[in-house]
Amino acid sequence: MTCPVSLVFKLYCLVVMTLVAAAYTVALRYTRTVSSDLYYSTTAVCLTEIIKLFLSLGMLARESGGLSRCRSSLVEHIFRSPKELLKLSVPSVVYAVQNNMAFLALSNLDAAVYQVTYQLKIPCTALCTVLMLNRSLGRLQWFSVFMLCAGVTLVQWKPAELTKVQVEQNPIVGFTAVAVAVLCSGFAGVYFEKVLKSSDTSLWVRNIQMYLSGIVVTLVGVYMTDGPQVMDRGFFYGYTPSVCFVIFLASVGGLYTSVVVKYTDNIMKGFSAAAAIVLSTIASVTLFGLQITVTFALGALLVCVSIYLYGLPKQDTSVLTRPDSKTAKEKLISV
Repeated sequence: MTCPVSLVFKLYCLVVMTLVAAAYTVALRYTRTVSSDLYYSTTAVCLTEIIKLFLSLGMLARESGGLSRCRSSLVEHIFRSPKELLKLSVPSVVYAVQNNMAFLALSNLDAAVYQVTYQLKIPCTALCTVLMLNRSLGRLQWFSVFMLCAGVTLVQWKPAELTKVQVEQNPIVGFTAVAVAVLCSGFAGVYFEKVLKSSDTSLWVRNIQMYLSGIVVTLVGVYMTDGPQVMDRGFFYGYTPSVCFVIFLASVGGLYTSVVVKYTDNIMKGFSAAAAIVLSTIASVTLFGLQITVTFALGALLVCVSIYLYGLPKQDTSVLTRPDSKTAKEKLISV
């Protein structure tokens, strides 16, 4: 009876991960284009890190089996391990840049265009995996990487037009922001994976270490980028229920992804990413009047197929198996 339960749980993970990814992109785009009193994205990123910290503390307490064990774990891995905090400050800085770039990108690109273009994180992560973790990719994976790049190029070749968005946009700024976010995502993800696999420290402890550094980094970002405006208008200026929903999705989605990775495979994650692209496109057509072009449709299709191919089980095609010479001669003689 365990198989049906396992299948239901995996489907649940797939559905939730897809909905969170699509809803976050569309909702963030909505908050950056329809509100007259625009909130400061740096405060939203900072608040997200704070919420993630408290959620991780709760998960650590549950995993430890009590508050006393949770407290001792925090003392051991955080207060007595400043080097570990410094080590996790690297991805926290990079993730802070990535999250701020997402806000900048979705202020200048449609949600569907962003969702497709952001899949460039796959080849970037693949490259970082090869360089930092000394892994290899199969021929099919490399082929899917080039297919994905071709699909993104088609999407950006003739950007889809919007009929319901009146705010000023700069697609070049948006694409540049996505490119920076992609580079940050690839490096930080692989770096964090390397740190996780270098010791037996709990995932939630590592998250807490990273979020503590992230809060400091994002607070510095608020001060340096929007300091005078925040002091004048307040930290929560421009916040609406939609903005709070975006922050909620960002907080829960970041933690949920780390849990989902443990229970699903690459194929399911590929289906999730492809489904999120489709849902984002439908929402963009409905909410923002996105007019789909032939190049966008073809590019999005190539990206979806490449994501699926990249997640297929890797086959070692780098070494061709050569038949034994004796066997080969016997076959020739028989012919």
